[in-house]
Amino acid sequence: MLAEAKDSSEIMVDLAYAAVYFDDPGMATEVGHLEQRMNDLVQDMREVGIMAVRRPAEAEGMASVMQVISAIEAIGNASMGIARLVTHKLGIPPELLADIANAEEISHRVWIREGSHMAHRPLRDLQIPVQCGMRVVAVRREQSWMIEDVDGDLIVVPGDVLFLRGSPEGISRLHELAAAPPWVPPSQPVGHLSDLDRAVDVLVEMKNISEAAVGLAYSALALRDTGLAAEVRHLAERLDEMKDHLQLWVLRAAKRDTDLSPLRGLLQLASAAEELGNQANQMVWLIADDYELNPIVKVALGEADVISAKVPVGARSAAEGARLADLQLNIEPGFKVLAIRRDNRYLYRPRGYVTLQTGDELIATGPQEGSHRLAELCGWWMSADEDDPTGEVELRPLQTGTG
Repeated sequence: MLAEAKDSSEIMVDLAYAAVYFDDPGMATEVGHLEQRMNDLVQDMREVGIMAVRRPAEAEGMASVMQVISAIEAIGNASMGIARLVTHKLGIPPELLADIANAEEISHRVWIREGSHMAHRPLRDLQIPVQCGMRVVAVRREQSWMIEDVDGDLIVVPGDVLFLRGSPEGISRLHELAAAPPWVPPSQPVGHLSDLDRAVDVLVEMKNISEAAVGLAYSALALRDTGLAAEVRHLAERLDEMKDHLQLWVLRAAKRDTDLSPLRGLLQLASAAEELGNQANQMVWLIADDYELNPIVKVALGEADVISAKVPVGARSAAEGARLADLQLNIEPGFKVLAIRRDNRYLYRPRGYVTLQTGDELIATGPQEGSHRLAELCGWWMSADEDDPTGEVELRPLQTGTG
């Protein structure tokens, strides 16, 4: 249940921001459906957690589980706050939509139609990552959700709704394959830089940071990494500061703008982004303050559909000296790089132009089955002890030469 809740919360964040970007009430409604499932999971997990504690000595470990559960629930609630901009028509500035269009990754959904190229075919044969540069993160079939069990053998049938994440450039091709109406990206309004423009720029950065904070928090828990935990705290503090600046620019813009609805939407988005950072911070303080972390947390995060991996870049590996964009890790092995640790500092949400160096440490999330390929690209064999429930892995240098 914890693994499913973790996956659901990340999809809710992605879909909520995507609903704003596409101004899509249907996508916002999907966030509401996931929230209902999340509420049921949270209630069930709390009941199980209470029944699982038999002795006072077990209380601290179970308290850490409850803390993670509460943070995941709050991340879902913050996602609903973002989706509310669309369902309640609070107003979205066109400048915001155009700026988000420049993101390297974005979420999207597509409805499978009868007679389309995708209908009645397994996901593996569709080669969506290659065709569109996007990966399927969830499928809704009628009222059922498939989050953890989306694999290449799944037969796509008409009526399925695929939820994907990847490059915005692939959306047009995706619509062609699904026989969906053509997609036209929003255009950037022409004009001088105003207080509203500055507020929008800050908000786009808050969106990126809030998504990174959530991903890094889950990675910090899975890897029990105090350095990542400290980075999450830094991002949460930065979100607080950015919200203060945004509020000031929105208030200045209000003096010149007769339509205040879009400004209200900006404030709502800023509050939600800040809350995502706060809840990410609520998870990692368990590590930063050296609280006992129940092993079930690491086991659950290891079983999640999207896992965390920390892999150094080895000398003479395929990754050494390569740009992230050229490696196309989001296509194969399907991993998203959340941060790069270089010289004891973190570069979060690195752009495609970043060139990797020997000794860089990638903190990335992606499918379990792709972790071995990620290690190989960085110059390592990855092995795991199947009898170890915590999922500890060992990295060994790849053998070179003809032998």
